[in-house]
Amino acid sequence: MRVLVVEDEKRFAAALRDGLEAEGFAVDVAGDGGEGLWLVRENPYDVLVLDIMLPGMSGYTLCAKLRAEGVWTPILMLTAKDGEWDEVDGLDSGADDYLTKPFSYAVLLARLRALLRRGARPRPAVLTAGKLRLDPAVHRVWRGESEVELTAREHALLEFLMRRAGEVVGKLEIVGHVWDVNFDGDPNIVEVYVRRLRTKLGADAIETVRGAGYRLTGD
Repeated sequence: MRVLVVEDEKRFAAALRDGLEAEGFAVDVAGDGGEGLWLVRENPYDVLVLDIMLPGMSGYTLCAKLRAEGVWTPILMLTAKDGEWDEVDGLDSGADDYLTKPFSYAVLLARLRALLRRGARPRPAVLTAGKLRLDPAVHRVWRGESEVELTAREHALLEFLMRRAGEVVGKLEIVGHVWDVNFDGDPNIVEVYVRRLRTKLGADAIETVRGAGYRLTGD
């Protein structure tokens, strides 16, 4: 398996490369974000290991740029920072996993093996369907070039429908995901929120499939 390590601390990068090579990985090392971006564009990798604090281009920026370019290689982010918001930022930028230095080398290997088993499946940070775009990380929605203001529940409903775009989704399934399993109100509340979304997004954005549920078209 071929791994790219993007790390500016030379001793740490060398130790990481030696350890991974001893486990049978083929390892390339980049010392900054720009070099890492160039290497990913030029070479096929099975997994990427990105430090967050990099010169020139941070690991967050590099990760987000790769995802925007349609590169879905699994990414493990490394950082000396220890805070939940650093982890949130890393995962929201498109990373698959996060590890704080110092870490157990055995844990690093286990995380890499898990990512390799998962493979490079598309996991877009921004959801798209027809004319609609939704960024779950910042709770923003656009129809074409115009941003649309949604309530928290409207956003949750739209996100669920966008993750199932093109599929018919029933009311009870929507209630179970957008509300919760303990919701004991009228399932017809879904109709109310669908009407609200149609008002804001366009009447054709959500199609009613009689007797079955709703299908998001994004038109």
